[in-house]
Amino acid sequence: MTFLLVLAVSGELIMDPWKYYDITHKRHHLCNPLNTEKFERLCQLLRLKRGERVLDIACGKGEFLIRLAELYGITGIGVDISPYCIRDCMEKHRRRVPDSDIEFVEMDGADYRPEVPSSFDAALCIGASWVYGGHRGTIQTLKGMVKNGGLIVVGEPFWLMEPSKEYLEVEEINRDDFGTHRNNVRVGENEGLSCLYTLVSDYDDWDHYETLQWWAVDEYVRAHPDDPDIRELVQRKTREKHIYLQGGRETMGWAIYVFRKE
Repeated sequence: MTFLLVLAVSGELIMDPWKYYDITHKRHHLCNPLNTEKFERLCQLLRLKRGERVLDIACGKGEFLIRLAELYGITGIGVDISPYCIRDCMEKHRRRVPDSDIEFVEMDGADYRPEVPSSFDAALCIGASWVYGGHRGTIQTLKGMVKNGGLIVVGEPFWLMEPSKEYLEVEEINRDDFGTHRNNVRVGENEGLSCLYTLVSDYDDWDHYETLQWWAVDEYVRAHPDDPDIRELVQRKTREKHIYLQGGRETMGWAIYVFRKE
């Protein structure tokens, strides 16, 4: 599941992980298993007001903030550690909402601190809970950044079925790294939040997300045959392809959860 971890070949990380992510997600507008129709539905449901402040941690290519600016005229901050993503965010901002008050910051999301605590109307972390050590840590941190009555939107994996020992070993993850769909809801509720809505990815969403990466790698290899990272790029993506097809597709799900801070 490549939106969670950038895995090295034989345990040795040589290729710049953000270059790897940039290549494998070159064709993606949304860097998670969420189709365009579901994304648009979620944006419409949020019903934000003009000028409200939105934070997006690990914002990727910035599509969420840009779309909310188009729909509602929000202000916002997007934070991402990848220089490639921040480059794409700034270009997208220039092309689509040049007059909007949105700032994109290149830094580790774990280091970001708002100038004023509990000052955002909505805070997002879509598919990057590793920034805060997991689902609960993400919710706890975002809760401290959002006003009372504000929204917390997180994207998180969950087990569709009990993972096999072999699957966990190959993925190099632990059973307790993720919970069930029900657990993901309850974590937020146990933190005093109200779960308003969930949006669950299906096999088609997953296949689009995963296999579009295969296509992107193929295109990159053909266009850059002399890149010294080609061997590692192909090895890593081939390994991830096998993990997905040999159990990952049936084992792990993914959903977006919308909570309200009371």
